[in-house]
Amino acid sequence: MSAEAIKREEFGSDERRERRRLRREKQRIENVGRAAKMHTARFASRIAERGDTVSCLEAYAYVGCSGWFYWKWRGQFYPTDLPTGEWFDHYATRFDTVEINASFYSWPTVANVKSWFRHPGKRNFVYTVKVCELITHIKRFKGTKTLVRDFGMIADILGDRMGCFLFQLPPSYRFTKARLSDILGQLDPARRNVVEFRHASWWNETVYLAFRETGTIFCSCSGPRLPDAMVRTADDVYVRLHGPERWYRHDYTTDQLTKWADKIRASGAKRAWVYFNNDYEGFAPKNALAMRHLLGKEP
Repeated sequence: MSAEAIKREEFGSDERRERRRLRREKQRIENVGRAAKMHTARFASRIAERGDTVSCLEAYAYVGCSGWFYWKWRGQFYPTDLPTGEWFDHYATRFDTVEINASFYSWPTVANVKSWFRHPGKRNFVYTVKVCELITHIKRFKGTKTLVRDFGMIADILGDRMGCFLFQLPPSYRFTKARLSDILGQLDPARRNVVEFRHASWWNETVYLAFRETGTIFCSCSGPRLPDAMVRTADDVYVRLHGPERWYRHDYTTDQLTKWADKIRASGAKRAWVYFNNDYEGFAPKNALAMRHLLGKEP
């Protein structure tokens, strides 16, 4: 590659990064307004809050992917000639759950959530919803109890299609007892709450005990520099598989998947939630289908 071509490529990369930065900045500003609208909608809505219950689910294991709309899946999971408008239907014929990641970047509107409810049609399909970064990354659980309650309206709209709320914290968020108290003191016990940490300091008995006392689900992870322990703190267990050595790019071997399936069964949990987030190279659907088979759930 010539020096001029390298410069053009570097300029193009810088330009794309700047566009992404501006787009993310715009999303973060819009999230504040979207959250305020959902707060208003929660009080005006005729949808009753569920009180101290969560949706009743029949399956023992829900296995799927962290998102379903990825261009790199075309030609691997999605047929090349399949219109993008039919991708969700194709996904839903093979999986009965998905972990929605878009809600992390952009606080969903009521219309968004109602469309999620309609999408699966008559299929038994369940959503796990990743909580907006406004709560977990921007405010970091400081003064966010009302925001958590407002975001919980999503479960009221989804009804029996609602699985878990996933709260993911950033890698820089280290364990302290004050932070543990901030998190657990704001979670709504009416919901099925999962917390994913990205710093290894959270894997400790103080956290596990506090999670057990509040019925909060500790997210077990397969990710770089994170313990690969199967942690159970509630009736349900929750596992996210990102890739043990490289984030989002690993193709899990049969042996690696079998070890995780054995851990899940040995946990004694009443229900397991397993999502593959190794989507960059299109490995997630293949690995998730293999895990479904290992846990006794055929597509």
